[in-house]
Amino acid sequence: MAEDFSIRQVELELNRLREQLQRTESAPPEGASFGEMLKDAISEVNQLTTEADTAIQRQIASGETTDLHATIVALEKAEISFQLMMQIRNKIVKAYEEIMRMPM
Repeated sequence: MAEDFSIRQVELELNRLREQLQRTESAPPEGASFGEMLKDAISEVNQLTTEADTAIQRQIASGETTDLHATIVALEKAEISFQLMMQIRNKIVKAYEEIMRMPM
């Protein structure tokens, strides 16, 4: 039963992240430049990765086994946010390449 709870927690977190992404895509903040938005997104990915790293260190290195579920959720958050960041990077590179191919 604990495994179902863990899977359910991950599913809920994934759904929450998807909803957050949809809100972010549909309504950019007023006055925020593209560079600022990109900088904020990279900083959030970095923060999630740091939190996952800290959770792993607490879980494995120090021998604490208090909350394995939280560690797994932190890892999934970091992985999904990194994958999203890579997709955004790929889109930016593709757009840049298209612009560079345009005749002057």
